[in-house]
Amino acid sequence: MRIALINENSQAAKNPIIEVALRTAVEPLGHTVRNYGMYTAEDSAQLTYVQAGILAAVLLNAGAADYVVTGCGTGEGAMLACNAFPGVICGHIEDPLDAYTFAQINDGNAVAIPFAKGFGWGGELNLQYIFQELFREQGGQGYPRERAEPEQRNKKILDQVQAVTYADFTQILSNLDRNLVRGALAGSRFASYFFADCQNAALEKAVRQLLN
Repeated sequence: MRIALINENSQAAKNPIIEVALRTAVEPLGHTVRNYGMYTAEDSAQLTYVQAGILAAVLLNAGAADYVVTGCGTGEGAMLACNAFPGVICGHIEDPLDAYTFAQINDGNAVAIPFAKGFGWGGELNLQYIFQELFREQGGQGYPRERAEPEQRNKKILDQVQAVTYADFTQILSNLDRNLVRGALAGSRFASYFFADCQNAALEKAVRQLLN
Protein backbone atom coordinates (compact mmCIF):
# COMPACT_ATOMS: atom_id res chain seq x y z
CA MET A 1 0.00 0.00 0.00
CA ARG A 2 1.23 3.49 -0.85
CA ILE A 3 0.53 5.85 2.04
CA ALA A 4 0.77 9.61 1.51
CA LEU A 5 1.53 11.95 4.40
CA ILE A 6 0.23 15.52 4.12
CA ASN A 7 0.70 18.30 6.70
CA GLU A 8 -0.99 21.68 6.61
CA ASN A 9 0.77 24.85 7.74
CA SER A 10 -0.25 25.08 11.41
CA GLN A 11 1.32 21.70 12.21
CA ALA A 12 4.09 21.59 9.62
CA ALA A 13 6.83 21.65 12.25
CA LYS A 14 5.68 18.20 13.42
CA ASN A 15 6.12 16.62 9.97
CA PRO A 16 9.43 14.85 10.80
CA ILE A 17 7.93 13.41 14.02
CA ILE A 18 4.83 12.17 12.18
CA GLU A 19 6.87 10.69 9.33
CA VAL A 20 9.10 8.71 11.70
CA ALA A 21 6.08 7.37 13.61
CA LEU A 22 4.35 6.42 10.35
CA ARG A 23 7.37 4.73 8.81
CA THR A 24 8.16 2.87 12.02
CA ALA A 25 4.63 1.46 12.10
CA VAL A 26 3.98 0.63 8.45
CA GLU A 27 7.25 -0.16 6.69
CA PRO A 28 7.69 -3.47 8.56
CA LEU A 29 4.24 -4.39 7.17
CA GLY A 30 5.46 -3.85 3.61
CA HIS A 31 3.80 -0.47 3.02
CA THR A 32 5.57 2.53 1.49
CA VAL A 33 5.34 6.15 2.60
CA ARG A 34 5.38 9.23 0.38
CA ASN A 35 5.88 12.40 2.40
CA TYR A 36 4.22 15.23 0.46
CA GLY A 37 4.93 17.80 3.17
CA MET A 38 4.72 20.43 4.39
CA TYR A 39 8.15 19.60 5.75
CA THR A 40 8.78 22.68 7.89
CA ALA A 41 6.77 25.71 8.96
CA GLU A 42 8.99 27.82 6.68
CA ASP A 43 8.26 25.91 3.45
CA SER A 44 7.60 28.16 0.47
CA ALA A 45 4.55 26.03 -0.38
CA GLN A 46 2.16 26.81 2.47
CA LEU A 47 -0.81 24.40 2.64
CA THR A 48 -4.06 25.27 4.37
CA TYR A 49 -6.24 22.42 5.58
CA VAL A 50 -8.50 23.03 2.58
CA GLN A 51 -5.53 22.55 0.26
CA ALA A 52 -4.53 19.43 2.19
CA GLY A 53 -7.98 18.08 1.30
CA ILE A 54 -7.52 18.99 -2.37
CA LEU A 55 -4.12 17.31 -2.46
CA ALA A 56 -5.50 14.20 -0.74
CA ALA A 57 -8.32 13.98 -3.29
CA VAL A 58 -5.91 14.41 -6.22
CA LEU A 59 -3.68 11.61 -4.95
CA LEU A 60 -6.50 9.16 -4.19
CA ASN A 61 -8.52 9.79 -7.34
CA ALA A 62 -5.38 9.51 -9.46
CA GLY A 63 -4.37 6.23 -7.84
CA ALA A 64 -1.08 7.87 -6.87
CA ALA A 65 -1.79 6.92 -3.25
CA ASP A 66 -3.88 4.18 -1.70
CA TYR A 67 -4.24 5.94 1.64
CA VAL A 68 -3.74 9.46 2.98
CA VAL A 69 -2.65 10.46 6.46
CA THR A 70 -3.32 14.12 7.15
CA GLY A 71 -4.64 16.39 9.86
CA CYS A 72 -4.48 19.84 11.36
CA GLY A 73 -4.65 21.34 14.85
CA THR A 74 -7.93 19.65 15.78
CA GLY A 75 -8.22 17.32 12.80
CA GLU A 76 -11.73 18.60 12.09
CA GLY A 77 -10.90 20.99 9.25
CA ALA A 78 -8.75 18.47 7.42
CA MET A 79 -11.46 15.82 7.77
CA LEU A 80 -14.13 18.14 6.39
CA ALA A 81 -11.91 19.22 3.50
CA CYS A 82 -11.11 15.62 2.56
CA ASN A 83 -14.73 14.51 2.73
CA ALA A 84 -15.76 17.38 0.45
CA PHE A 85 -14.46 15.38 -2.52
CA PRO A 86 -15.46 12.15 -4.29
CA GLY A 87 -13.23 9.15 -3.86
CA VAL A 88 -12.30 10.07 -0.30
CA ILE A 89 -13.66 8.60 2.94
CA CYS A 90 -11.81 10.29 5.78
CA GLY A 91 -12.14 9.51 9.48
CA HIS A 92 -11.28 11.71 12.46
CA ILE A 93 -8.79 9.72 14.54
CA GLU A 94 -7.56 10.57 18.03
CA ASP A 95 -6.37 7.26 19.47
CA PRO A 96 -5.54 3.67 18.47
CA LEU A 97 -9.09 2.45 19.13
CA ASP A 98 -10.46 5.08 16.74
CA ALA A 99 -7.92 3.90 14.17
CA TYR A 100 -8.77 0.23 14.44
CA THR A 101 -12.55 0.65 14.43
CA PHE A 102 -12.46 3.12 11.53
CA ALA A 103 -10.34 0.71 9.49
CA GLN A 104 -12.45 -2.33 10.25
CA ILE A 105 -15.96 -0.80 10.28
CA ASN A 106 -15.77 2.11 7.84
CA ASP A 107 -12.91 0.93 5.62
CA GLY A 108 -11.97 4.46 4.56
CA ASN A 109 -8.91 5.63 2.68
CA ALA A 110 -7.86 8.71 4.66
CA VAL A 111 -7.52 9.86 8.25
CA ALA A 112 -7.35 13.31 9.81
CA ILE A 113 -5.49 13.49 13.11
CA PRO A 114 -5.49 16.35 15.67
CA PHE A 115 -1.77 17.10 15.73
CA ALA A 116 -2.09 19.94 18.27
CA LYS A 117 -4.95 18.87 20.54
CA GLY A 118 -3.55 16.79 23.40
CA PHE A 119 -0.17 16.39 21.69
CA GLY A 120 2.19 16.37 24.66
CA TRP A 121 4.50 13.90 26.35
CA GLY A 122 4.26 10.60 24.48
CA GLY A 123 2.52 12.20 21.51
CA GLU A 124 4.81 10.46 19.04
CA LEU A 125 4.06 7.10 20.67
CA ASN A 126 0.33 7.68 20.37
CA LEU A 127 0.84 8.38 16.66
CA GLN A 128 2.85 5.20 16.20
CA TYR A 129 0.17 3.14 17.97
CA ILE A 130 -2.52 4.81 15.84
CA PHE A 131 -0.69 3.86 12.65
CA GLN A 132 -0.10 0.32 13.86
CA GLU A 133 -3.79 -0.23 14.54
CA LEU A 134 -4.83 1.51 11.32
CA PHE A 135 -2.72 -0.65 9.02
CA ARG A 136 -1.99 -3.91 10.86
CA GLU A 137 -4.88 -5.78 9.21
CA GLN A 138 -6.79 -5.55 5.97
CA GLY A 139 -9.55 -2.99 6.39
CA GLY A 140 -13.25 -3.69 6.25
CA GLN A 141 -13.26 -7.02 8.10
CA GLY A 142 -15.78 -5.77 10.63
CA TYR A 143 -15.76 -5.05 14.34
CA PRO A 144 -16.84 -7.06 16.12
CA ARG A 145 -16.37 -9.71 13.45
CA GLU A 146 -19.96 -10.92 13.68
CA ARG A 147 -21.02 -7.44 12.51
CA ALA A 148 -18.90 -7.70 9.36
CA GLU A 149 -21.76 -8.39 6.92
CA PRO A 150 -23.98 -5.38 7.77
CA GLU A 151 -20.95 -3.10 8.11
CA GLN A 152 -19.65 -4.12 4.68
CA ARG A 153 -23.15 -3.66 3.24
CA ASN A 154 -23.34 -0.14 4.68
CA LYS A 155 -19.93 0.73 3.23
CA LYS A 156 -21.15 -0.32 -0.23
CA ILE A 157 -24.27 1.80 0.23
CA LEU A 158 -22.11 4.79 1.15
CA ASP A 159 -19.99 4.26 -1.98
CA GLN A 160 -23.18 4.21 -4.09
CA VAL A 161 -24.45 7.39 -2.42
CA GLN A 162 -21.17 9.16 -3.12
CA ALA A 163 -21.32 8.10 -6.76
CA VAL A 164 -24.62 9.99 -7.04
CA THR A 165 -23.92 13.01 -4.84
CA TYR A 166 -20.45 13.90 -6.15
CA ALA A 167 -19.49 15.12 -9.61
CA ASP A 168 -16.57 13.77 -11.65
CA PHE A 169 -13.39 14.74 -9.81
CA THR A 170 -11.52 15.90 -12.90
CA GLN A 171 -14.38 18.31 -13.62
CA ILE A 172 -14.39 19.47 -10.00
CA LEU A 173 -10.66 20.18 -10.23
CA SER A 174 -11.10 22.30 -13.34
CA ASN A 175 -13.89 24.30 -11.67
CA LEU A 176 -11.91 25.14 -8.53
CA ASP A 177 -9.92 28.34 -8.22
CA ARG A 178 -6.74 27.70 -10.22
CA ASN A 179 -4.42 29.39 -7.72
CA LEU A 180 -5.95 27.45 -4.83
CA VAL A 181 -5.30 24.16 -6.60
CA ARG A 182 -1.83 25.11 -7.81
CA GLY A 183 -0.95 26.04 -4.23
CA ALA A 184 -2.13 22.62 -3.07
CA LEU A 185 0.18 20.95 -5.60
CA ALA A 186 3.17 23.23 -5.06
CA GLY A 187 5.16 21.02 -2.71
CA SER A 188 8.80 20.46 -3.64
CA ARG A 189 8.34 16.68 -4.10
CA PHE A 190 4.84 16.66 -5.57
CA ALA A 191 5.76 16.34 -9.24
CA SER A 192 8.40 13.64 -8.76
CA TYR A 193 6.09 11.52 -6.59
CA PHE A 194 2.78 12.13 -8.34
CA PHE A 195 3.77 11.58 -11.96
CA ALA A 196 5.70 8.44 -11.05
CA ASP A 197 2.69 6.93 -9.24
CA CYS A 198 -0.36 8.32 -11.07
CA GLN A 199 -2.69 5.64 -12.53
CA ASN A 200 -5.31 7.96 -14.07
CA ALA A 201 -4.36 9.38 -17.47
CA ALA A 202 -7.17 11.95 -17.59
CA LEU A 203 -6.34 13.29 -14.15
CA GLU A 204 -2.63 13.33 -14.94
CA LYS A 205 -3.36 15.45 -18.00
CA ALA A 206 -5.52 17.83 -15.94
CA VAL A 207 -2.81 18.21 -13.30
CA ARG A 208 -0.15 18.89 -15.93
CA GLN A 209 -2.36 21.59 -17.45
CA LEU A 210 -2.89 23.16 -14.04
CA LEU A 211 0.79 23.19 -13.23
CA ASN A 212 1.66 24.67 -16.62
